[in-house]
Amino acid sequence: MAEQIVLPKLGLTMQEGVIGEWVATPGQHVGMGDVLLRLETDKVDIDVEAEAEGILATTAKAGDVLPVGTVIGWLLGDGEAAPDAVGTEQSSAVAVPGEAEAPTPLVASSSDGSSRLKSSPNARRVAAAENVDLTTVRGSGPGGRIVSEDVEDHLAANPAAAETSEPAEKSRRNGESIAAFVGPLVRRRAVELGVDLAQVVGTGPGDRITTADVENAARSAEPLQTSSPKTPSPKTASQMPAPAAASVTGPQPGDVIPLSGMRGAIARNMVDSLQTMAQLTHGYEVDVTELVAVRSGLKSEHIDSGSTTPSLNDLIVKAAALALRQHPLLNAGIEGDKITLYERIDIGVAVAVEGGLVVPVVRSADALSVSAVSERTRALATAARTGTLGLADMEGATFSVSTLGAYGVDFFTPVVNPGNVAILGVGRVRDGFRWEGEVPKRTQVMTLSLTFDHRAVDGAPAAEYLRTLSGILARPLSLLAG
Repeated sequence: MAEQIVLPKLGLTMQEGVIGEWVATPGQHVGMGDVLLRLETDKVDIDVEAEAEGILATTAKAGDVLPVGTVIGWLLGDGEAAPDAVGTEQSSAVAVPGEAEAPTPLVASSSDGSSRLKSSPNARRVAAAENVDLTTVRGSGPGGRIVSEDVEDHLAANPAAAETSEPAEKSRRNGESIAAFVGPLVRRRAVELGVDLAQVVGTGPGDRITTADVENAARSAEPLQTSSPKTPSPKTASQMPAPAAASVTGPQPGDVIPLSGMRGAIARNMVDSLQTMAQLTHGYEVDVTELVAVRSGLKSEHIDSGSTTPSLNDLIVKAAALALRQHPLLNAGIEGDKITLYERIDIGVAVAVEGGLVVPVVRSADALSVSAVSERTRALATAARTGTLGLADMEGATFSVSTLGAYGVDFFTPVVNPGNVAILGVGRVRDGFRWEGEVPKRTQVMTLSLTFDHRAVDGAPAAEYLRTLSGILARPLSLLAG
C-alpha cells in the first residue's frame, strides 16, 4: 500500500519548509529510518527519515518552498504506481496546540497491511532508551505523528514513566548501528576532510555523527611533528621567503550564494522586521570597571576549582533579564492591534554559525543563577555550532541579546527579531575615564545598543531600561546573589 511522505511540522511556529536536497533518489528502495531528504526551515536544517520502507517516488523538487503537511512523495510497494492525487494538498490535519486531540494514538497502515504507530525514528529511539510505551504518548506532529519532543514532554509530565533499567542495546539496521546514519552535510564534510565515518564516534542525539565529530576526527588524525626543530641559520633579507598571501576563508570570489535555507530565512526575517516595525536605536555607554573586576575574580576561582567561568556576556544576559522585570514593556510583542506583555523572560542569545546566525533561547533567564545561565548559553552555542539544535531551542524568545564586542565593534544597530519589541546589542570593553575631583581615573566602558519598536515603546521608557541595566552592571555582586 502506498504511503504518503509529507512535509513534517518540526516546531510549534513552523509554517513552511524548503526542500534542500533529496538524499534518496526516485526509484530507490529505502528502509525505515533511512534519510530521505534534507529539509531547510527558518531556523535549522534537518534530515527527514523514512517512516516506512518502499520505493521512493517524489512529487516535489529541491528548492521548493512548501507549507507543512504538503505531500512531497510516496513510498510504494513493488510494481505499485504513485496515486494521481499528489501535490500541494495536505494529507491530514496538522495538530494545533490547545485544540481537541484524539484520545487514542494515531495508527497507520503499512505497505504489508499491518498497523503501526505513527512516530518519527528519533521518537522511537528516545522511547526505547527511556522505556516509554509510545501508545501512551500524544503526538503533535502532522496528523498526530509522535515526535521526540512529545516523548520528552511525556517524561516530564510522568517522571515514573522512565523506569530504571540497563541501557537498551543500540538499535541496528542491516547490521549497522544507527550512529552510522549521518546527514548529507556531514557526509560531504567527511569527504572534504578525508575522514572515514566508520571510525567516528557520534556525540549527537541518538549517537548521531555531527560535523564537529568529523572535524575533531580529522584534527586527531593529523600527524604530529616528532623531530626536534632545527635552529635556522641567519638569512639576509634577500634570502628570506616572501610572505604568504592571506588566505580567504568562507565564500570565495566568484561564488554565487543562493538566498535559500538559513541565509534565505535570515533575509526574509530581517526584511520583514524592518518593513513591519518602526525601529529606533539608543546608544548608551556604561561603566563596566567593577563588572570586569568581578569576572576576573570569578575566573581565578573557577580555574582553581576546574569549573567553567561565566563570560561577560553571561553576566550581561542575566542583568538584561533582571532589568526587564522593572521594564516589562520591553519584554513584549505586538499581536494584531494589541501589545502583549509576556509573563516569562526568555532571552534569545545570538550565535554566529557557518552561513548565518541562530538565536537559541535561555528560558526564565531572570530566575537562573549566573552559573546556570553560563551553562545554558555554552550548551546552546555548542549545539548551534555542531548542528544539533532543535527548533524548540530557538522558539519563544521574548527579548534578545546580540554581542559583537569580540570583533572590536563599539556600536551597532541590531535588528529586532519578529515577535519581540526590543533587542540589546553589546559592544567591546574599552578604556575610558571619569573625573574624581580634578583627577582623571581610568575606567573600562562599553556601549550598549538598544533597538526597539517605536510602535510599542517610546524613547524615554527605552532610555530608562538602559539606565536600570547600567545600574545593575555597576553593582555586579548583586548578579551573583540573584
